[in-house]
Amino acid sequence: MYIDVNNTKLYYEIIGKGDPLILLHGNGEDHHIFDSAVIILKDYFTCYCIDSRGHGQSMPIEKYDYQDMANDLIAFITQLNLHKVTLYGFSDGGIIGLLIASQTNLLSRLIISGANCNPHGLKIKTYLEMKLSYILKHDPKIELMLNQPAITNEQLNKITIPVLVLAGSKDVIKKKHTLNLVREIANSELKILTGETHGSYIINSTKIAKIILEYIK
Repeated sequence: MYIDVNNTKLYYEIIGKGDPLILLHGNGEDHHIFDSAVIILKDYFTCYCIDSRGHGQSMPIEKYDYQDMANDLIAFITQLNLHKVTLYGFSDGGIIGLLIASQTNLLSRLIISGANCNPHGLKIKTYLEMKLSYILKHDPKIELMLNQPAITNEQLNKITIPVLVLAGSKDVIKKKHTLNLVREIANSELKILTGETHGSYIINSTKIAKIILEYIK
C-alpha cells in the first residue's frame, strides 16, 4: 500500500501482530531484504516494511537527502498514529533512525546495523570504490553516500532511548567510527558480529530477526 508524505509516495507492507516494528533497508535496496526475517518477526511485532523514497516501489526521485528520508518516516509514524515504535535500520536505514531519534520522541527503541555519521566513517577502500562507481554511473544514490550524512556528536548526545549498535567484524564501516557511536549515545550497547560483513547477517537472513528478538525480549 502507499502513503503520501512530504510530496512523495512511500510504498509499505504491514504484517504481523504486536507493537510496531519499522524495518528500513539500505541504499539501493527495498523492503524485500527483510522477507526472511519477517517470517519470524511477524509473530512478535506488527512489522512495517517500507521502501524509502526513490527506492523499490516508492515514487522515483531525482535527488536524495537523508533528512528528507527521516522527515518521511516522521510523517509516516505520525500519520499512522504509531506508539511504542521500535525502529530497525540497516546502513542508510540506520542513518535515518539516528536522525529520527535525535530529533523526535517518536521511537521507544532503535537498533542499527552498519551505520555511519559521516562519509569518513567508511573504510577508505569502500569510499574510493564508491567514488569510482559514481564517476562511471552518476548514480544519485551513490552521490548521497559520498556527501552525507553529517551527524554530529552533539546530535548523538540528544538520543536518550535504548539503542543497539550492530556491526560485522568485516564491515565497511570503520570500527573506531562504530565505537564513537556507542560512546556518544548514552543508553546504547554494542554488538560486533564475528565473521559477518556489512549485510551478510541481514539481507535475506533470519539472523537479524533473532538478534532483534534477543535484544527486545
